[in-house]
Amino acid sequence: MKPSSAPAILQWIQSTHLSIAIREGGLPYPVIGLLHLWSIAMFGGMLLVSDLRLLGWAMQQRLVSDVFNGFRAWKRLGFIVITVTGVLLWWCEPIKMYHSPSFWTKMVLFVLVGVHALVFRKDVYLHPEQLDGAVTPKAKFAAVLSLLLWAGLIVSGRLIAFDE
Repeated sequence: MKPSSAPAILQWIQSTHLSIAIREGGLPYPVIGLLHLWSIAMFGGMLLVSDLRLLGWAMQQRLVSDVFNGFRAWKRLGFIVITVTGVLLWWCEPIKMYHSPSFWTKMVLFVLVGVHALVFRKDVYLHPEQLDGAVTPKAKFAAVLSLLLWAGLIVSGRLIAFDE
């Protein structure tokens, strides 16, 4: 893939000092990659437990609100770290990402995760204490959809390394 086949802004980004330092430095890329993967694992684990609790498949002895509220701050922090490190990883190779079908799949799924959060915010995520008595079918659907979207996002992100 030739740099000239990408938009000029991506060529400029790839030539910035930050992009070069991350891409060609011995330590920045692996450290950022490690933080990205670690935060995905932490965030993903908390998301998995939250969704499995909604489905009634885990932590049934705990109130839904206890599980959600206990993880809320940590999930927010994890999401911020995932996003910042993801942008830095993209910044060092924007032309490769531009030509990567897996990257674009990941971005579509990322947008759908945001839509999911907005659609189910009021009835599921904003006031989980309303689900303590009985989890609604809508909340269970939200959990299944969440699991599918995040699994797809993680898999497509991993597949970026194999795109040529």
